[in-house]
Amino acid sequence: MESAAKSSSVKNVVVRLLLFGVCLLVVRFVYVVTIYGGPCNSGDFCLLSFPGEGLSFTGASGGVSAGSAAFVRVADGSAAANPALWTSREWRKAVDYYSAVFQDLLVEGFLSPTAKTLCVDTPAGHEVLALKEVGVPDAIGVAKRKASPLVVAGGDLFHLPFRNATFDFVFAGRSLDRSKRPANLASEIVRTLKPDGFLVVLTASAGDAYSLHSLIDLFPSCWKLRSREVDGPDSSSAIREIVFQKQLDGEILAIKEKEREDSSPANSMNRCSIPEHKLQLLESAEPLIKDEPLKPWITLKRNIKNIKYLPSMVDISFKSRYVYVDVGARSYGSSIGSWFRKQYPKQNHTFGIYAIEADPAFHDEYAAKKNVNLLPFAAWVRNETLAFEINHDPEQHDVEKEKGSRGMGRIRPVGGLSEGVSSGEVHTIHGFDFAEWLKRTVTQSDFVVMKMDVEGTEFDLVPRLFKTGAICLIDELFLECHYNRWQRCCPGERTPKYRNTYGECLKLFTSLRKSGVLVHQWW
Repeated sequence: MESAAKSSSVKNVVVRLLLFGVCLLVVRFVYVVTIYGGPCNSGDFCLLSFPGEGLSFTGASGGVSAGSAAFVRVADGSAAANPALWTSREWRKAVDYYSAVFQDLLVEGFLSPTAKTLCVDTPAGHEVLALKEVGVPDAIGVAKRKASPLVVAGGDLFHLPFRNATFDFVFAGRSLDRSKRPANLASEIVRTLKPDGFLVVLTASAGDAYSLHSLIDLFPSCWKLRSREVDGPDSSSAIREIVFQKQLDGEILAIKEKEREDSSPANSMNRCSIPEHKLQLLESAEPLIKDEPLKPWITLKRNIKNIKYLPSMVDISFKSRYVYVDVGARSYGSSIGSWFRKQYPKQNHTFGIYAIEADPAFHDEYAAKKNVNLLPFAAWVRNETLAFEINHDPEQHDVEKEKGSRGMGRIRPVGGLSEGVSSGEVHTIHGFDFAEWLKRTVTQSDFVVMKMDVEGTEFDLVPRLFKTGAICLIDELFLECHYNRWQRCCPGERTPKYRNTYGECLKLFTSLRKSGVLVHQWW
C-alpha cells in the first residue's frame, strides 16, 4: 500500500511539471504574438522559432539569411545592443516599408544587388536592414551617432566619413527635410556618389512645383530621372520620391560649355529663361491696379493688404541661402526694421540683408545693426561717378518727417540736368553696376527678395536686369514705381518730380510678371 501511494505521488508531480511546462509554452506563445505581431522571431529564449527565421549578418557587408526577423550580430560574433528593439512591431513596420521601396527600385533597375550602398541620416538603421533583407548586402548607414552594426557615426553629416565616389547608390530618405542646411548636405551626398550612380530622395516638403524645382537645383551635377508620389511610412499622407543619376565629368563640362555659349554677348538678351512653374505661380498673385488711382497715397497703401507673399504660397525650404536686398533703403526703420523683419513671412529662415543707400545721412545708424550689410553707393547701370541730389517737394514720406523733413535723394550723371524741384543740395557719389553685383552675390539656388525704391531710377535698373539676365535671380520684388501722380497737397496738380506716366509704370509691372517675376506694386 505504501509503495502504491509513493508511485501515485510521483505521477502527480510529473503531471504537474508537464502541465506547468505546457502553460509556460502557451504563455510564451501568447506573449510573442501579442508583442511582436507574429510567430516567435525574437531570438532570445525562443521555444517556437521557425526554420529560416532570424536575420544574421556579419559586419556592415556580411551575408544575409532570409527571414522576417532581425537578430543582428556584429563582426566579433557578439549579439548587438538591443535585439528586442529590432523585433518590435514598430521596427518591423518601418523595415517593411523601406523593403517595399527598395524592391521597386530593384525591379526598375535603379538599385542592384551588387551595389555599394549608403543610407544617409538613418539613426535607427531601418533602411540599412531593409536593404540587406531584399538582397543588397553591401549597405551601411550614417547618422550623427553610431548604432552598430547598421549605422556609423557621421558627426554633423556635412563631412561624411567616406571618400569621393565611394557608393553606387545613395538613399537620402527624408534627410533634406530635416536638415537646416540642405544645400550643404546635398553637396556632400553627391560627393560620395560615383559617376553614373543613383540617388533617391524622399520628401514631404516638395508639394508645390516651386519647392520641387528648388530641391532639384540642389543637385546640379545630377539628372532627375523620375519624380512621383508614394505612400508615406504611416500611409496617412503621400510623400514624393525623386530618383537622380550623377553625370560623368565630361557630360557636366559639356553642359557648362553650352551654358557659356548661351550667355555669350551675342545672346546677352537671353541669358536666362523663366521656368514654367514660376509663370504658373503668378496666376495666384494679387491683380495689378490697372486704372490710375486718383488718390495714390490711399489706394497704393491699402493695396499692401492684398499682397500675396511668395512664402505664403510655396515652400522655400530647399534654397541654399535666404537674401533680402533693399535698394534705396534710407533709414533702417524705413522698411528693413519696420516691415521686412516684422511682417515678411520667412518660414523660420534667417535672411542675410543688404541695404543699398547712397545718402550719407543714413549711414551711421547701420554700423550698430547686426546681420545688415550696408552698401553706401547708388545702384546704377554701370560703375561711374554720379551726382546725388536731394529733392524737396510738398509730398513727404513719413520717414522724411522723422528725419527733419529731409527730401528723397535722386541720382543723375555728373553735369546732367536736374528734373523737378531741387533744393540745391548735391553730393558726388559712386554708382555701381547693380545687375553685375547681384550676379556675383547670389545664385539661382538662393531665395532672393528685393525692395526697390529708387526715385525713378527703376526705369534704368529694371531694363538692365533683363539685359544681363540678373532678373532671373530675383524670386520676389516689391517695386515702388515713380510717376507724375496727382498730388495730395494740391488737388488737380501732378507732381513735377517725374516725367513718366502711370501707364509706363503699369507697362513695367506687366513686363516683369509676363517674364515670371513675382512683382508687387509697393508704396
